[in-house]
Amino acid sequence: MIEDRYGLSVSTASTAALEAYVDGVDRLLSANAGAEDSFDRAIAMDGDFALAHAGRARCLQLRASMAEARSAAACASALVEPLTRRERGHVEALALTVEGESARALAAIRAHLVEFPRDAMVLSPATGVYGLIGFSGRQDRNEELAGLLDGLAHFYGDDWWFLGAHGFALTEARGWAAGAPLVERSLRLSPRNAHAAHAHAHVLYERGGEAEGAGFVEEWLADYPRTAQLHCHLSWHLALFELVLGRPERARERYAEHIRPGAALSPAMPTLADAASLLWRMELAGGRRRAQDWSDVAAHAERAFPRIGLGFGDAHGALAVAAAGDGIALDRRIAALRRADAEGRLLSGAALTAVAEAFGAFERGDYDAAVRLLAPMVDQFVRIGGSRAQRDLFEHTLLAAYIRSGRSDEAAALLKRRLDRQPTLPEALRP
Repeated sequence: MIEDRYGLSVSTASTAALEAYVDGVDRLLSANAGAEDSFDRAIAMDGDFALAHAGRARCLQLRASMAEARSAAACASALVEPLTRRERGHVEALALTVEGESARALAAIRAHLVEFPRDAMVLSPATGVYGLIGFSGRQDRNEELAGLLDGLAHFYGDDWWFLGAHGFALTEARGWAAGAPLVERSLRLSPRNAHAAHAHAHVLYERGGEAEGAGFVEEWLADYPRTAQLHCHLSWHLALFELVLGRPERARERYAEHIRPGAALSPAMPTLADAASLLWRMELAGGRRRAQDWSDVAAHAERAFPRIGLGFGDAHGALAVAAAGDGIALDRRIAALRRADAEGRLLSGAALTAVAEAFGAFERGDYDAAVRLLAPMVDQFVRIGGSRAQRDLFEHTLLAAYIRSGRSDEAAALLKRRLDRQPTLPEALRP
């Protein structure tokens, strides 16, 4: 039996199919374009290649083609009977992930990794801030992911994918100084690893390296296809750097060309989060409002997410409709969040409802109400999801509410909490 790049046996008689599969895995793990095509080639050469069907399912899930993803996962599951225990567990874990069975998928992944720790494709859905742990709603989610990867590090050694994933997890859990060496090592080993480039952008953001960050991301994006997974989000990072560097017109251009709904080629949720977040942060930095932009983002939110479901998306959906002036849509979303929280169905807990209500209060100019809603929840923002940089959306809103209500001392006290962070603030948010 032949093996993949991680030394794991793979059930296929076709060496060419295995090569296409390995290429697909590497493209998926590095967030590069072409992974689905590689899995398709592997399947064309060996129609019974269950792992290639599972890899294709994961690709489809990542671009939010859920009906096709479930169909591909079902194809993989139907082919597992003659496979090894490792391959059966691999397919099961990825199928549960694709089906949206988050708790069962994470349990299956943990159990599988005990025996097969180098099964990177099985580990990967648990990693990142958008992964199964990242969207778990747990207060300690960053520490949990860092601990999981700490325990696996000796199995992966100098593997470029693992170094990038581990480094990003350490940056989020323990600060940029902990994550930077691993992220930099990953980039040296695989310069076109988009996940490591993304993690490096976070390191530079966290330590206040805006000029270096803008130069790095702009140069890195030059050869990164617009169709690739992280193009929109890396453009968001570049726009944030430009904003803090005092170049809001360049942030606006990046938004118009690569981030706004209709221009971004990302799935609906990351497009919503990046677009709403950037527009709001441009305004908090002193930019003027463009009503049509908010109308477009709100329409995207209402069309793609008419009902609540994923807390991180729900927060940005509430922001979009609030900024667009759609009080009816905002009230509907807040009422749905309150019901879900009362029924114990809201993973993010009360912090999510508070954030949604605070956006409405801020829009009404009731900055004291925004403070009352947000200040008690600062330590709970992590439950909503996203990275530290993304959750600055909520903290910056609180800072602006403090400043606009004449409470500069409280704004300064909030900033003093950033013991392991030095991201530079726009001038308008400096108390």
